[in-house]
Amino acid sequence: MISGEITTKNTIREQVDVCVIGAGHAGCEAALACARMGMETVIFTVSIDSIALMPCNPNIGGSSKGHLVRELDALGGEMGKNIDKTFIQSKMLNQSKGPAVHSLRAQADKADYSRCMRKVLEQQEHLTIKQGEVCEILCEELQSGQHDNGTDKTDLDMTDIKKIVGIRTYTGAVYECKAVIICSGTYLNARCLCGEAITYTGPNGLQAATHLTESLESYGVKLRRFKTGTPARMDGRSIDYSKMEEQSGDERIVPFSFSTNPDDIQIDQVSCWLTYTNEKTHEIIRGNLDRSPIYAGVIEGTGPRYCPSIEDKVVKFAEKERHQVFIEPEGIHTNEMYVGGMSSSLPEDVQLAMYRTVPGLEHCKIVRNAYAIEYDCLCSKQLLPSLELKKIKGLYCAGQFNGSSGYEEAAAQGLIAGINATLQIRGKEPLILDRSEAYIGVLIDDLVTKDNREPYRMMTSRAEYRLLLRQDNADLRLRKYGYQVGLISKEVYDMTCKKEELIAQEVERMFSTMVGANQEIQQFLMRHESAAVKKSTSMAELICRPELSYEMLAEIDSGREEFYQKIKFQSREKRGLVLEDIIEQININIKYDGYIKRQQQQVKQFKKMETRRIPETIDYDDIKSLRLEARQKLKEFRPLNVGQASRISGVSPADISVLLVYLDAKA
Repeated sequence: MISGEITTKNTIREQVDVCVIGAGHAGCEAALACARMGMETVIFTVSIDSIALMPCNPNIGGSSKGHLVRELDALGGEMGKNIDKTFIQSKMLNQSKGPAVHSLRAQADKADYSRCMRKVLEQQEHLTIKQGEVCEILCEELQSGQHDNGTDKTDLDMTDIKKIVGIRTYTGAVYECKAVIICSGTYLNARCLCGEAITYTGPNGLQAATHLTESLESYGVKLRRFKTGTPARMDGRSIDYSKMEEQSGDERIVPFSFSTNPDDIQIDQVSCWLTYTNEKTHEIIRGNLDRSPIYAGVIEGTGPRYCPSIEDKVVKFAEKERHQVFIEPEGIHTNEMYVGGMSSSLPEDVQLAMYRTVPGLEHCKIVRNAYAIEYDCLCSKQLLPSLELKKIKGLYCAGQFNGSSGYEEAAAQGLIAGINATLQIRGKEPLILDRSEAYIGVLIDDLVTKDNREPYRMMTSRAEYRLLLRQDNADLRLRKYGYQVGLISKEVYDMTCKKEELIAQEVERMFSTMVGANQEIQQFLMRHESAAVKKSTSMAELICRPELSYEMLAEIDSGREEFYQKIKFQSREKRGLVLEDIIEQININIKYDGYIKRQQQQVKQFKKMETRRIPETIDYDDIKSLRLEARQKLKEFRPLNVGQASRISGVSPADISVLLVYLDAKA
């Protein structure tokens, strides 16, 4: 008997493989992954017009987020390709710092981004788009022998474990399926707040999803309330840009996707602008805090600490005399300008007064008011690392529904959820990237091992092995996984393997090629203000000097032209090899050789912990030396391995030692 079945006169009953709930950035990647892997997939959205919508800033990438997009692309995702087709400004951030934190960021044409992604979905085989609200998930009891999702049912706070058999829409149509992926974003029981005005809608005034929460809670799924927000949009004609600092894009544009030819995207870019708040701005905000839903106690949800509203900035950083405000275009076919850095839930009249104190915005006209939005989301500790819900076999969750923030975090989770839903249907092991392999691995591990009390945002500081997890080498790290699951073609994978081979060969040549202390070398070094050499030195040693690089050594490298010709030949044979990318890898691998080797040693130690499995049937109450808090946390999270257990808040290194002794004794 299907749990929760209700009587309906709607006779529509279809059979598919996967149902994806929500067509935001997570839903698009999840649905495309499933369909491209051969699953008959239906993606549901409350509005077709909201596919890949950017309700906040229309940009992709940024610090650490650019890493996620590159990794997504390496695995076979779509976001990188789509932003390469629709960006209006592109910039590589943190170029004055080391390569580990270089991050690509692109301002998108908001409407064009959504339109292009929708076209991709519409043209994808095995994928159907359906406008409608999913109000109920349908489950049945898990039969004996089907319990294989890595969860010990005796330790769950429920009488049994269910499995997905379908969904029901608000109109009563039933779609029977083998897996469901929830990517509801900020739509579940959403309400938008602008001062005293509260509207029960999703972002941008779109219809909220008001029924699914009840269905999930009926199965014992625990939800919480989070909040996010967005600033006002201004009529660009009412802005005085002469009072602002112009922010231009990079002269040479770097694509997000490894499959995009850099020469094809060198376009004329639009400008963004920088201005600042001032004491007058802050005075207006402080004088109206009693009208802010945040400070009046109207808002129940927890907001993102790393993307605070302007009210929060003024209150929590009272010593700061000003805050940055970025004025960025919403697209090339609209006058709307996004006011980055000034999200707010203050009333409309306060917003207008506040914005008009900012230089350049003295006569601004608001097109869309700023607002805060509250929504239901999952307590993500209920998830397995595969993003499958522990309590319901075949139910996967991704994106802001999992308590994260950001388009890029959502898309990355969507892709992994789509891959793993398909792999489970095929009876295969899930794809789980660990913290040493990808930022995506860090993101998901943090979500499932930490009790995140606020929207989770990816940051480079969260990645312990960030020198290895650079955005520039995402294809070399992850293409193999995309190929294994069927999202990357053999041609593309072979090209990546050839690229890796060429880099390794040239790095080895640089370490083995020696130059003497002759006049030619000394003059070269003098011209580049580099110290003279006193004995025979390898090319690699010269590259390690801060003032020199692999490219600069070309004039004293007799074997360089042969290498360049080899790349040009391979580029013709294997479309996609880019000389600049290969040179970049050679430079980084040589300059940071010692640091890279040190992190690789750290990863070896990390892997030992990750491969030490914890039996599903372990009884933590039997480990008498475990502290009470550790025992409670381990029973709650049910970690799959010792590494995962060590990252759970409340589990100390001493507890891990006790656990290891116990496991050794039971081995």
